[in-house]
Amino acid sequence: MTTLVVGGTYAAREAAIAAALRPGQRSAVILEGMPDGKAGSPLEHALAADDIRRIAPGCPCCVGNLTMRVTLNRVLRHLPQRLFISLADAGHLAQIHAFLGTPSYEPLLTLTDDLHIAS
Repeated sequence: MTTLVVGGTYAAREAAIAAALRPGQRSAVILEGMPDGKAGSPLEHALAADDIRRIAPGCPCCVGNLTMRVTLNRVLRHLPQRLFISLADAGHLAQIHAFLGTPSYEPLLTLTDDLHIAS
């Protein structure tokens, strides 16, 4: 299952993902941007470091999806049961859904409802 987590602050998105993690379920997270550095990430206590991937800030469909494609391919090699993709902006969700629904990923990913974080 793959869930897109959008909106809110970086810390709010991380907290929402940490709250959605299920014990015993192998999960992975792709985070857009860098943490604010004010406090430790709740994800760092819940997941192994190699299950958390960070990509440079910027919409994956606007800045080119090469970084997202490489990161996603690396994550999928580990066969997570649950994948969260955290995005700062919900403005291009249709394009990101289309990207995740391409023949390369559609057989590997089951998209769930997006998780929208209030600002």
